[in-house]
Amino acid sequence: MRHARRRVVRRVTRLAAVGGLLLGATMVTHAVASEPRAPDAVPFATAEETAAGPGAGLVSRLGTSRTAGSWIADDGRTVVAVTDEEAAAEVRGAGAEPKMVRHSMDDFKSATETLRSAPRVPGTAWAMDYRTNEVVVRGDSTVSADDWSELTEVADGIGGFVRMERSEGVFTTRLNGARPILSTAGRCSAGFNVTDGERDFILTAGHCGPDGSVWFADGQGRQEVGTTVGGSFPGDDYSLIEYAGGRAGEGAGVVAVGDGKGVRITGVADPTVGQRVFRSGSTSGLRDGEVTALNATVNYPEGTVSGLIESDVCAEPGDSGGPMFSEGIALGVTSGGSGDCRTGGTTYFQPVTKALARLGVRLIVAPGADGGAAAPSPAPSDARGAAAPDAASPGSSTPVRGILPDPSTLLSRLADPRNVGPGLLVIAGSLVALVASRWIRAEQDRREYRRHYSASWG
Repeated sequence: MRHARRRVVRRVTRLAAVGGLLLGATMVTHAVASEPRAPDAVPFATAEETAAGPGAGLVSRLGTSRTAGSWIADDGRTVVAVTDEEAAAEVRGAGAEPKMVRHSMDDFKSATETLRSAPRVPGTAWAMDYRTNEVVVRGDSTVSADDWSELTEVADGIGGFVRMERSEGVFTTRLNGARPILSTAGRCSAGFNVTDGERDFILTAGHCGPDGSVWFADGQGRQEVGTTVGGSFPGDDYSLIEYAGGRAGEGAGVVAVGDGKGVRITGVADPTVGQRVFRSGSTSGLRDGEVTALNATVNYPEGTVSGLIESDVCAEPGDSGGPMFSEGIALGVTSGGSGDCRTGGTTYFQPVTKALARLGVRLIVAPGADGGAAAPSPAPSDARGAAAPDAASPGSSTPVRGILPDPSTLLSRLADPRNVGPGLLVIAGSLVALVASRWIRAEQDRREYRRHYSASWG
C-alpha cells in the first residue's frame, strides 16, 4: 500500500513538472513575441495641434504680414495684434480683441535676422514683445560698453521698434525639479519623462552634458539614473537621458514640486504670451511667473540658442532642465537666464513641442483620476480666451515617488510580467521537480534492490 502511494505521488509530480515546462515555455514565447507595454503617452502632434490658445490659430490664419503675435490679457481675454482694419474685424468676429499696431510679424523676423547676422556678443539676448510691438534687445553686466554701442548701432539701423535694455546679472545656463540628477558635468534637474514606445527617457536641457554622460540620483554615484543618448546644444537646448533599466517606473507622468508633492502632466502645448506658468527645479523648488515673449534668442558664453520661451520666472544654478508647465500641460524645460530667486530675473525655456518633434519621442502622461489613461488636453477652440493669469494653477496634485524606477533587484526584474522572467522561473521550478522525482525514484529502486539482494543471500 505504501509503495502504491509513492508511485502515485511520483506520477503526479512528474505530470505537474511536465505541465510546468509547457506553461513556462508558453509564457516565455508570449513575452518574447509581444512588445513591452508602453506607458500612456501623448500622440505625435503638429504645431497647429499643440498651439496654445485661440490667438495662435488666428495669427496663423491671418498671416505674418497682417499680424504681430497674440497674448492673454490680465482679464483672460485673447488679444491679437493686427496691422489692418479687415484683420481687426475678423479677430472681433472670432470673439477676440484686436489691437492695431504698426509693425508686423514679418518686420519682427527681419529685425531678428539682422541681429543674428551681426557679430555675436555673449551676454546678449533678444525677443519679440508682442504687447509693445517691439523687439527687445538685452545686454547683461558682462557686455562691454563698446560692444553695446556697436549693437545699438545695428538696432538703430533696423528702425525705431527695437528697444535696448541693460540687465543686471549674467545670462548663463542654469547648470549646476523636478528631482536633482548629478554627473561629472554638474547638477541639473529632471524635466519630463518621454518614450519612443520601447524605451523611456528623461527630457532635460542639452547643456547639462554631452552624449555618454552618466547620471545619478545621489552624490555617491550609487543610484544610477541613466545615460545621455542624444540632444542639441547650442542652437537648441534639449537632451535625452535613457533610463538605466529602460523604464521610468511608477509615477512617470508626474513632476515633483517639493514636500513630497507632484503635479500630474496630462498634455503638451506651446505657451502664450501673458500666460501664467510654473517651474520646478532641484535648487529653488516651485516658482511661478508669466510668459513675456516667444522665439527668444540668447547668446550664452557656450553658444547661441534660439526659439526659446522668455519668462519672468526666477531660476538658479541646478534648475537647468527642470519642467515648466501650467494646468498640467507641459510647456518647456529650463535653459538659462539672469538673476536669482532673491532679486528676480529673466529665465528662458526650451519649448517641449519642438524637442519632442526633433527627438522623435512622446510625452508620458499621468493616468486619470479613475486610473485610466489621461486624455491629452484638447487644443483650445474658444476664441474668447483662456483663464485669467491669476486663476491659473500648476495642475492636479498627487504624491510623487521620485525619478528612479522601482529597485532593480533580480527578483523585481524576474517578476515583471513584461519580461521573460516569470516563464523562466516556472521552467526552472519544473525542471527541479522533474529531476528531483527521477532522483528519488532511482534512490528508492537502489534501496529495494539492496534489500532484495540481502534477503536472497541470507
